[in-house]
Amino acid sequence: MSDLHIALPPPRANGQVSLEATIACRHPVSPYVEEQLGTEQIGQILWAACSIAGVRKNRKTNGSTWLILYACRDDGVWRYHPQEHCLTRHLGIDTRGALAEAARNRWFIAQAPCVLVISTVPGLGIRGRYGERWWRRYLSIEAGRAVERMLLQAAALGLASAPVNEFENERVSHMLILSRQEEPLYLLPVGRPAQSDCAQSDCAQSDCAQSDCAQSDCAQSDCA
Repeated sequence: MSDLHIALPPPRANGQVSLEATIACRHPVSPYVEEQLGTEQIGQILWAACSIAGVRKNRKTNGSTWLILYACRDDGVWRYHPQEHCLTRHLGIDTRGALAEAARNRWFIAQAPCVLVISTVPGLGIRGRYGERWWRRYLSIEAGRAVERMLLQAAALGLASAPVNEFENERVSHMLILSRQEEPLYLLPVGRPAQSDCAQSDCAQSDCAQSDCAQSDCAQSDCA
């Protein structure tokens, strides 16, 4: 690890939480604990976005990707590189408060220990592949898949997150110093919830997650 580069721990391809328990244990937006996320947690969520369909290679652009991912923390803004599974410093300032203001003053964005940003450059292959009529629709599908995997991975780690796509695009682009062609698509604040009836410590490590959660009242009340 250096001031400009963070090598992320290798992602885990297997976990202790079933898909059903993860879906049941998704956390709504709530106050976050004042606890920084580790590089393993951030790397795991970013990997989940890219490993399946969130970010695809395009043969026509020699492996360039349609989606670009950033992690905004108190120590700056970091860009994710899926092939190397690492972060490089993009900005050296904390932008979380400014992002919250650009997103209609959503307080949980400023409070979150990490805000993940998904952006894109429409010219990275997708427009040429699908044409002017369809490229934005397919881009929305790709971004939605990436977001859903990030949310599921966050829930499996006992974290809370919620996607935000209602914000002032120009303000977000300006404060993150994105390229002129780059467009922000989603903000995902992530953190450990201050209160949870179904966090990883409860649902993921108990009998509820393994046997009762899908077929009992737990799925309807405790874990929902």
